[in-house]
Amino acid sequence: MNRLPRNFGITVRQWREAHGWSQESLAEKADLNRSYVGEIERGKAIASLLTLEKLARALGTTPSNLLAHCEQVRLMQGGPSRPLLPIAC
Repeated sequence: MNRLPRNFGITVRQWREAHGWSQESLAEKADLNRSYVGEIERGKAIASLLTLEKLARALGTTPSNLLAHCEQVRLMQGGPSRPLLPIAC
């Protein structure tokens, strides 16, 4: 079972809460629908690269930093020890 969407959602929620924002506030800053942000946070929606970039900008970070935090969430939950490897685009 792929837990990446769930772990990414946890990451987005943690960053959002660290800013003290509601889902609505984050959605507005990222130019996304509030219900879509909620689906991402619950791991029910898989964010596209464009959405990843919008969320990262709104949260004042980079897409790679969000994904690195997502990897830390996976490790804290005792997931497989294989790290995500960067690829050239």
